Amino acid sequence: MHKEMKTDYEVGQDNVNLLGMDIHNPVFGVSGLAIVAFVVLTLMFQTEAAEFFGWLRPAITSNFDWFFLSAGNLFVVFALGLAISPLGKIRLGGKDAKPDFGYIGWFALLFAAGMGIGLMYFGVSEPMSHFASSMGGTSVEAGVRTDWAPLGGAAGDVAAAKELAMAATIFHWGLHPWAIYSAVALALAFFAFNYNLPLTLRSAFFPLLGDRVWGWPGHIVDVLAVFATLFGLATSLGFGATQALAGLNYLYGWGTGQVATVVLITVITSIALVSVIRGLDGGVKVLSEINMGLALLLLVCVLIFGPTSEIFSTIGTGMVSYARELIPLASPFGREDVNFLQGWTAFYWAWWVSWSPFVGMFIARVSRGRTVREFILCVIIIPTVLCAIWMGTFGGAAISQVIADAAAPVASAAQEVKLFKMVEGFPWSSLLSLVGIVLVLVFFVTSSDSGSLVIDIITAGGKLDAPVPQRVFWAVFEGLVAATLLLVGGTEALSALQAMTVSTGLPFTLVLIVMCFSLLIGLRRYKATHPV
Repeated sequence: MHKEMKTDYEVGQDNVNLLGMDIHNPVFGVSGLAIVAFVVLTLMFQTEAAEFFGWLRPAITSNFDWFFLSAGNLFVVFALGLAISPLGKIRLGGKDAKPDFGYIGWFALLFAAGMGIGLMYFGVSEPMSHFASSMGGTSVEAGVRTDWAPLGGAAGDVAAAKELAMAATIFHWGLHPWAIYSAVALALAFFAFNYNLPLTLRSAFFPLLGDRVWGWPGHIVDVLAVFATLFGLATSLGFGATQALAGLNYLYGWGTGQVATVVLITVITSIALVSVIRGLDGGVKVLSEINMGLALLLLVCVLIFGPTSEIFSTIGTGMVSYARELIPLASPFGREDVNFLQGWTAFYWAWWVSWSPFVGMFIARVSRGRTVREFILCVIIIPTVLCAIWMGTFGGAAISQVIADAAAPVASAAQEVKLFKMVEGFPWSSLLSLVGIVLVLVFFVTSSDSGSLVIDIITAGGKLDAPVPQRVFWAVFEGLVAATLLLVGGTEALSALQAMTVSTGLPFTLVLIVMCFSLLIGLRRYKATHPV
């Protein structure tokens, strides 16, 4: 394996220096032009784009639901299988490598990059949606009608409905998405740190493609990664901006019009620029640790001020229900809950896959020095437990309010303000809402920074430390894309953006399956020549 991995390729050998930026020319040029063309055409033909993407997303999820669920199961089995196998002893970076970050800093980076904004946006609304549907009601979330009865339903049984709601929610934020992330991150980290190949997606295919990864096959993989990363990130930032604006308007009458949107995104982008210039250690890492502390503070406050015993009961029964229903929920065949299967699960799996180049590369970047076993268990198990606790706390508190009073404010609130309505009756509710807004904003910044870091690496041909002007360029570009789509395109453009993000999930699922095979070959050959 070691001999096969030798190549004349040097990181940055094809790069072009332009205006202080270190550009990997084919990747930068093609991806940049494609992204600009997509935005321009979407905004020029909003009606047509909305109709097309309105058709595209359900078409993909309804026709390929079995494929997405089967692939998701494959990634879980593959990752956990590696962790318990002898290959789990291999250390990323070699047997003498030391971790770049301590556990607390590492966990903060994993959590902030992976699902921060999503947890804030869906932490209250998704459990409530599943609960209402399980009780025989109808709800609309994430642009999909969800009048479903999971696993046979629980209409009329409040306790069973709550358990199913939490099991379904944890299922969407637990083992499967983090297994997808871990597969990409492990492949990138292994080939980058153990064989000094560029930290780009193409490197993961070296055992299969050889030197062809430095040509157009590799360029195509990296261009698709940039495309998925930027638009997947812009979708998440759109959720974050919507929730932050709604919260500011709810507390201070800020307004949700164009001026408020421009001011908010300008401020956030400015903060992101400072963080980007300071770099990973002085910027993203510091903000991630701050957000970790604020998230813990908000979590503890909800636990204390909310129905504490019911929340702990919801967390416990939710985890037990998740473990009990995991196989039925993950089964791609013989399911009667078609709306849930296609409208939620297949959509989520496609979304996580489309995000995997971004999150996977960022996780790989900060995970040198970990063993394969330590890496997989930490990347999969710990975030799954944290997501379960988060969803059980916020979802459990909201569901308890609805059970006690069907007319509770949180029941009829818009999706983006459900969090603020849920804490409305708590002590220091205004302060808690403000903390929630700050969390969304800082998650916004850390997601933007993480995305900039990843795109920098890809468009610089795998260089870990791209020039500052290039990092600034991508951070500004991300802000401009998000602002343009929110201001000019409105909900139609964001819907189109979400559909495009999901559509990248289909081809990337195939790519990831092949990547897993390539990684297995690489790990086995490495172990044969490098005893651990």
